[in-house]
Formats: sequence, structure tokens, C-alpha cells
Amino acid sequence: MDIKEIIFALCKAQGVSGSEETAAEVAARYLEPYAEVETDSNGNLYATLGNKNAGRTILLDAHIDRIGLIVTDINDKGFIKVDKCGGMDIRVLQNAVLTTEDGLTGVVCSLPPHLSDGSEDKATPINKLWLDFGMSCEEINKKISIGDKLTFCEQPTELLGGKITSPALDNRCSAAALIRVAEMLSGRDLKYKVVILLSAQEETYGSGAMTGAFKIDADEAIVVDVSFANQPDVSGQYANVELCKGPMLGYSPILNKAMTGKLKSIAECEGVPLQYEAMSGRTGTNADHISITKGGVKTAMLSIPERYMHTQAETMHPNDAELTAKLIASYILSGGAFDD
Repeated sequence: MDIKEIIFALCKAQGVSGSEETAAEVAARYLEPYAEVETDSNGNLYATLGNKNAGRTILLDAHIDRIGLIVTDINDKGFIKVDKCGGMDIRVLQNAVLTTEDGLTGVVCSLPPHLSDGSEDKATPINKLWLDFGMSCEEINKKISIGDKLTFCEQPTELLGGKITSPALDNRCSAAALIRVAEMLSGRDLKYKVVILLSAQEETYGSGAMTGAFKIDADEAIVVDVSFANQPDVSGQYANVELCKGPMLGYSPILNKAMTGKLKSIAECEGVPLQYEAMSGRTGTNADHISITKGGVKTAMLSIPERYMHTQAETMHPNDAELTAKLIASYILSGGAFDD
């Protein structure tokens, strides 16, 4: 399968945290030819492949939810109040076009510059924003309710140089990488039972990874997420991270040294370019939850470089997701870090 096609299909799905069903349905269609697929009451999607009777299990995790907004109030004029559902960047909300899960389109209200004295030039706090769906209060209450989810209306778009931009690349590009892993491992003789977990609610609480990892009770886990690539005004270690130069291998006290070392060794042998990300403690990903599940799970982390995270213009290169999939598939075929 073409990984860009998978990424585009996943990014077009809704699936704001807590309402991942539409995205999970798209992912399931891609995974079903290669794995046994099931969901749970928490919104997680599981795809099991490999030797299901093996004594060891490896978990591959990527969260499937996306950031969005949740309706909190509707006034008597039909305008809507919202709050963040996940780490929405309020700086990009002014005049944003949004859509509900049912496909209704609205816009974030903005004072025209002609009527502004300049005091509104800063990002408007989320509790002062209003949404306009073009309907009266009576009409809006028939179609939208408190608790409904909204997200960006923009669609995936190709840029020059093979790059793509879209809302929800965090973390649909990682989910696409794990779908490609399933395809690469299809029909291969594996020493592991492999469970792909496309987990729910990472952007809000991480409950999908917590409950999913507890259920799977794996011996090892690899978490795939996105992290920061270079862009103007970025300094420090991320200033050296480039698009289309391979995944980022994570280093952190919570991550397993042997697994990290094995991934690096395989990348060198397979010619997979790697970039590196060092963290002094928590990773800010599902690795933080999975590594302390039950009695602890040996965990490694790979990140796909991305620009403009948590906006409607997230940008990455599909080749980085493809290389991530290749590295993980090779790791599993090698027997993992603890092959005896």
C-alpha cells in the first residue's frame, strides 16, 4: 500500500479524543487483511498478528485520536461556545473553519480589523471565542448539542518536495506507519505475538494507552508518535531535525536501553537513516503510560518529524513514516531486543 494514501484517508476522518470511532473504522479497513481486528469500550483498536501462541508479546502503539473542540454552550442568538478537547493551539483559531462530526460547517467569529482598536490583536482566550454556524438558536439546537465535538475543516494537501500538510497528522501518520508494519509482516514467520494498539484519548488523558497496555500485558512495546522538526525560530536539538531524513529515536530514563540500542543497530544494518531525541524525563507520549503498566513494560520510542504541530497546517514527509515502518518490521523479524 502507498503510505501517503493511508495517511490521507486517516487524516480525513474525524475522531477527536473520546470519539475515535470514525478514524478507527478507516484504520480497521486497512488492517483487516493482515490481522485480527477488534475494539473495546474505551475506543481502542487492536490488531493482532504473528504467532498468537508465542510466549512473548510485543505491543506497537500509536494514538488514533486528534485534537479538537467541544461544545459548552449555545446562546439565544445561535452562537456557540467551545472549549479545547486536547492541546488545541488557540493562536490559529481566529477565523478557522470547523466541522462537526455530522459534517456541519461553522466559523470562528472574528472582529474585522476596521472595527478593532488593536486590543484584539493577541490570541483570543478560548472562553471568549464564539462559533457561527449561520443558523438561529432554534435551528442550531436541532442539529448541535452540548458535548458535540468539532475539529478543523481543512483537507490533506501535497506540498512541493513530496511533503504533505493536514490537520491530524499528529498522530495519523504514525497509525499509518503501523498499518504498513502489519502489511510488511503479513505471512512472515514471527517469534512474537504482535499487537498493534491504535489507542484512544492520548490528547486528553492517555486513558487508551493505559487500559490497552494493561489488557495486552506485553513484554516489550514500541510507541510511535510525532515530534518537532526544524522550522524558523526553532533552536536547540530540534533545529537539527529534518523532514525526509528518517524517524527520531528516543532516549529517556523511562525508555529501555537494550531496545533503543537494538533499534539503532538494525537501522545501521538496514540503511535506515535515524535522527535522535534526548529527553531528561517524561516523553510526553504514551510511552510514559505504557512503561509503567502493571509491573512495567520495556518500552522504546520512535517519532516522526513534524512541523507546526497542533495546528491545521501540520507538515511532514510520508517517507519518514515509511522508514519508521521498515525499522519496526525489521526489529520484529529479528526477534526483538531479547531474542534467546
